[in-house]
Amino acid sequence: MKIYYVGVLEKSGSTGKTVISAEDVSNFSYFYRKNVQQFLKFTSEVVVGRTNVEQRVRVQEKEYFCYCFVRTDGLSSVLISDNDYPQRVAFTLLMKILEEYKMSASMSSDWLQKLLMKYQDPHEADSLLKVQKELDETKVVLHSTIESVLNRGEKLDDLVAQSDALSATSKTFYTTAKKNNSCCGYF
Repeated sequence: MKIYYVGVLEKSGSTGKTVISAEDVSNFSYFYRKNVQQFLKFTSEVVVGRTNVEQRVRVQEKEYFCYCFVRTDGLSSVLISDNDYPQRVAFTLLMKILEEYKMSASMSSDWLQKLLMKYQDPHEADSLLKVQKELDETKVVLHSTIESVLNRGEKLDDLVAQSDALSATSKTFYTTAKKNNSCCGYF
């Protein structure tokens, strides 16, 4: 799961203009990074230009997704990620970016870069996914505990069966010993 680009754009007509953006192109070769950054910016501007007002859009291109939301005032946010990134978390991040940008008059790219890095792991950034991850881990532990209890129960059944067999053998020994000792006695 990886986010490559987040940006705040202004929609004007059929195009979008980038206000601030942040990229994480560390997965790409050093020689391609500048081209990838330009491509991400161009793609975000095109998607914003083609997105209707008050519409959330998810566009897929091969193994990448571009998420976009345009508000009524034309302020937009865009996120480009790989196909494993959860859709709900992506749209949550877009809304958060727009809210925080609107509250502060002057935002820097550093703020957006920190937000991008925070949301690289959606399980840590999103509380619902974090709870889901913890539940999944608990479920695994619970299954292994139940399995060990069942195995222990089978072992207890084996011990009970062995105890019954030993008890029957000891009764047989006792009766045989009593018969053998009855002929021998002190007078």
